Amino acid sequence: PILTTMGRKILHTGELGTASILKVITNYLASTHLVALGEAWAVAKKSNLDLKKTFKGILASSGNSFVHETESQVILNGSYNINFTMDLVEKDMTLFNELSKKLNIPLEISPLVLSIFKDAHIKYGSRAWSSMVVKRLEDNCKINFRAAGYPSELVDNESAQQYFLRVMFWSVLHFMVQ
Repeated sequence: PILTTMGRKILHTGELGTASILKVITNYLASTHLVALGEAWAVAKKSNLDLKKTFKGILASSGNSFVHETESQVILNGSYNINFTMDLVEKDMTLFNELSKKLNIPLEISPLVLSIFKDAHIKYGSRAWSSMVVKRLEDNCKINFRAAGYPSELVDNESAQQYFLRVMFWSVLHFMVQ
């Protein structure tokens, strides 16, 4: 019951530390999808597709994801404000790669995605929003992925008290597993 005040969905993952591994895995997947979205937006823009219709088309397709539903909105707006920064992506991607090495899993995609984020970090700074990774393609192709009607920031209907408790919980959990 107390955990439900700290987050909407509570999942018991097993022994201590398993949730941290799952967090690194899910952040890896989100980061990979974000890089792929940048490429998809570039192809859509250069193909002269209507970006609002493209957003809706992806939303209704097998290519949809939580990353598209959220981050594409602030990309199309131009704010890129997802409240998650390049340095945090690099940290999680590095942890994912290190875990894979420890488990003797040869990775192919993750090192490439990490190098793309490192390049974006150099271009835009460590505290730039992680979704600015797509700006690399905008800059390289001299295009932008703007469409009217999208928010500059995503609004979460979570109460301030719920947010505070959730942040405190994850901070304590993070401290305990390190």
